[in-house]
Amino acid sequence: MSARREQWRIEKSGLGDSLKVCTFEAFQTPNAWQKSLKESALRFLEDKTGAWFFAGGQPGAGKTHICTAIVGALLKRGMAARYMLWKDEATYLKAHINDDVYETRVSELKTVPVLYIDDFFRTPYAEDGTRKKPTPGDINLAFEILNARYVNRLTTLLTSERTIDDLLDCDEAIGSRIYERCKGYTHNLAPDRRKNWRLAT
Repeated sequence: MSARREQWRIEKSGLGDSLKVCTFEAFQTPNAWQKSLKESALRFLEDKTGAWFFAGGQPGAGKTHICTAIVGALLKRGMAARYMLWKDEATYLKAHINDDVYETRVSELKTVPVLYIDDFFRTPYAEDGTRKKPTPGDINLAFEILNARYVNRLTTLLTSERTIDDLLDCDEAIGSRIYERCKGYTHNLAPDRRKNWRLAT
């Protein structure tokens, strides 16, 4: 029964096979910033204060890997978790805002014990090379989900190509809530293609 419950939690999380690949053991730490990220994640697992975890900045630097490893560890401890790829889920929910499905799915995102939001506020680039601001619909959806989790101190992990300062510029109410809850577990990875493991030979 215990094994079946764990398998059910894994399937329900939405991470599937990623949990087998993205483990703490597989996360390589040849550089100081990688060691800091991994050590912070391991500390986070023992934190009982309702803290959140944030990794933002440079693409390909292992942000998704480390957050998936955290979720995997929490699933093994018996916690229910849900993975949310921001762009896909937000697009779907905004298209169904007047349907019953919206309330059902958003309610789950607001109340699941562990929520991992990946690629938060990912938007296309503008002509000047900067990322476009999130739409009002994105802002409203993000606030609805994150404020509920903020008030109830539910475990939340976020990755983004934006930094905390970028999120504050997008919406201060959302950014400041993330900033407050992620104190001690905030990683803003400065742009540097050498950190992008997808480009490694």
